[in-house]
Amino acid sequence: MSSPRVQANPQSSLPFGEEAKPGFRTKTAAARLTPDELAEIEAAAEGAGQALSEWLRGTALSAARQRPSDPAELVLAEVWAVRYALLNLFHAAAEAAAEGRQLLPDSVLNIRDQADARKLQQARKLLDDFFAREAKKTGRKP
Repeated sequence: MSSPRVQANPQSSLPFGEEAKPGFRTKTAAARLTPDELAEIEAAAEGAGQALSEWLRGTALSAARQRPSDPAELVLAEVWAVRYALLNLFHAAAEAAAEGRQLLPDSVLNIRDQADARKLQQARKLLDDFFAREAKKTGRKP
């Protein structure tokens, strides 16, 4: 099974010499589809109540943002989650002991779920902050 190639279109639709305003979409990505594939994604966009381009953009960005871009990001995410879980478990256990009660299993599961839900976002933030500091030190853009 081969996946469609996505190709960025380097040409902009802006008139010659005009600069794009920040936040405006000025680039295009294209993919070749079979007629059946096109019908399938058109139906999905229609079912979502969105224009095809809006649906494609949202779907592509959602997929791109859900996965780590490289293994180092995944490892950092897991390290962050372990650190978050341990610190919160120690804190919750100490609070429970101080109040003369036990830490409930549901509390442990809740802490784990919170760590899992935030780990990729936090890893990306750590990496972004690191690269921004490095770029500032060297005087380059990240």
